[in-house]
Amino acid sequence: MKKPFLTLTALVMLSLALAATALAGPVRLTYSNFFPPTHVQSQLAEEWCREVEKRTDGAVVIDYFPGGTLTPAQQTYDGVVEGIADIGLSCLAYSRGRFPVMAALDLPMGYATAAQATAAANKVYTKFTPAELDDVAPMYFHAHGPGLLFTTPRAVATLEDMKGLKIRSTGNSAQLVEALGGTPVAQSMPTCYQSLQKGVVDGSMHPIESNKGWKLAEVVKYGTESFSVAYTTTFFVVMNKDKWASLDDKTRAIISKINAEWAVRHGVAWDEADEEGKRFFLEKGGSFVPLTEGEAARWVKAAEPVIAAYETSVSEKGVDGARVVEFLRAAMAEAR
Repeated sequence: MKKPFLTLTALVMLSLALAATALAGPVRLTYSNFFPPTHVQSQLAEEWCREVEKRTDGAVVIDYFPGGTLTPAQQTYDGVVEGIADIGLSCLAYSRGRFPVMAALDLPMGYATAAQATAAANKVYTKFTPAELDDVAPMYFHAHGPGLLFTTPRAVATLEDMKGLKIRSTGNSAQLVEALGGTPVAQSMPTCYQSLQKGVVDGSMHPIESNKGWKLAEVVKYGTESFSVAYTTTFFVVMNKDKWASLDDKTRAIISKINAEWAVRHGVAWDEADEEGKRFFLEKGGSFVPLTEGEAARWVKAAEPVIAAYETSVSEKGVDGARVVEFLRAAMAEAR
């Protein structure tokens, strides 16, 4: 009678375990994003949530909070670290100095496309796996297309035209503005429209897509084709480290596969949005201002100290900045 009793006991325990699992229900996560719900990047982030739910057969359910409704843009990273949000999307540049390795990506490297910048961002992270991101579980990175100068009071076709202009910028783009002779004003994108509208700033450093995505074409008049020093802004998608660790291996593998797919999709979407932003800018009466070949070379020379300053500053934090920049240039060339 002993063996049947043990078998019965095992069955009862298994049934209880299955019942407990059923009662526990799916893993429920929160996702915080500062982009407004109508923005293509916000829509892609929400699609990521739904794709995770689909491929995990509902084992993971994600509540999505766009427009900074759960955490403001500048506090999203810490919000994920502290568990206010389980997943977060924001800009590395909003925490200036905190990410010395990844900050190289936002330098004025002369990016050609968002797809190129996005590929480079993920390659840099994979190559260096910097300790600066050890307090979260990075999902993936993506980066917008060429960041250019847009102004309202006057067109900027030379370095001399920059003098006296206050330009909204963040992270390394703020250093670029200063190197070019303007005055950087640190502000996140959600505040940009109002600042331009009220004349608090005279212009903004942003990708072409923002003219439509954030409606900035309504408050800027001129776009300088400063492609020779085009920067990008790198966006992170990270998960709370404990939450990531609590997921089983199968679920983590599924999400990792989705991450690789979505990084590419974000890059493509940024480039498509640039085309839409260009059309919208022109429709609103904006005009693009080309740089002559000689002037473009002047801008490159003016921007060189920004890259040199990066290499020097991060060396004080134990980062070989020159090595990071060298790898970045190679990654950009591969992705061109």
